[in-house]
Amino acid sequence: MKSRQNVLTAALTGLAPAVWGSTYLVTTELLPPDRPFLATTMRALPGGLLLLALGRRLPVGFWWWRALVLGVLNIGAFNFLLFVAAYRLPGGIAAMIMSAQPMFVLVLAALFLGERIRALPALACVMGAGGVVLLVFKGTVSLDTTGVLAAVGGALCMASGITLTKRWGRPEGVSLLTFTGWQLTAGGLVLLPFWLSLEDLPDGLTGANAFGFAYLIILGAVLSYIVWFRGIERLPAAAVSFLALGSPVVAALLGYLVKDQLLSALQIVGMGVVFLAILLGQPRPPRKESEETSPAAPRTAASHLPDQPALQQERSG
Repeated sequence: MKSRQNVLTAALTGLAPAVWGSTYLVTTELLPPDRPFLATTMRALPGGLLLLALGRRLPVGFWWWRALVLGVLNIGAFNFLLFVAAYRLPGGIAAMIMSAQPMFVLVLAALFLGERIRALPALACVMGAGGVVLLVFKGTVSLDTTGVLAAVGGALCMASGITLTKRWGRPEGVSLLTFTGWQLTAGGLVLLPFWLSLEDLPDGLTGANAFGFAYLIILGAVLSYIVWFRGIERLPAAAVSFLALGSPVVAALLGYLVKDQLLSALQIVGMGVVFLAILLGQPRPPRKESEETSPAAPRTAASHLPDQPALQQERSG
């Protein structure tokens, strides 16, 4: 039963990276051009404020700084560094570097959560990174130091966010919606000054822009992060990190289906390798010992004796 629950939880959690994989297409096709910080701020802040209004509960005590740290790692800093890397590293190199994120989680989970580094997840890390390389590499190698550092920083932010969310858990009595609202609001507030200082306001919004922002807020932030944090609560940290590898796969598939981009044989092989890595990274079902093979309980001397009431009745008779 627990194994089946883990499969269902992993499938639901994997919907979040799938939605995030569609973000690039929504941003380029539906949102005002050349405004990445507007997109990321609008993705996080309105949804966070909406969840705060619904939950009507603010952090208490040390959860103020914990919510800020988690919001920065999971949303604010991660999205900022992701866009910096995407703009400065061509040919999908940013996605290749970001695919190292499960390796970081394995190490952090071993240090802070006591999760053992096993051979199969380690192999899955290598396979996942290799599959992403086959999927996104275009044969152009042009490394920008700032871009590389941003990509590595983004991977570390996501890995640290997963690990700390797992370690700290959720405050008792706080709903998952409210907990998600804390982080989205914190991440959006961190992004807000970057948007206001680095980008101009759009001249006007079209119907397509409104639909794109609604998609990012409702699906790309509120619903996706709710199921993502739910998965972190119920699955090992390393298993959740592998699910994030599905994001570039979905992005490539959408590019093929919607924008008529070609998929090479190597890219298709890369998708298969990534999918296999995700499966290998999930927790294995526990081994069950059959009653026939389990050793019988040893019989003690007391088991040969009659029970005390029967013994007293025999003596009295």
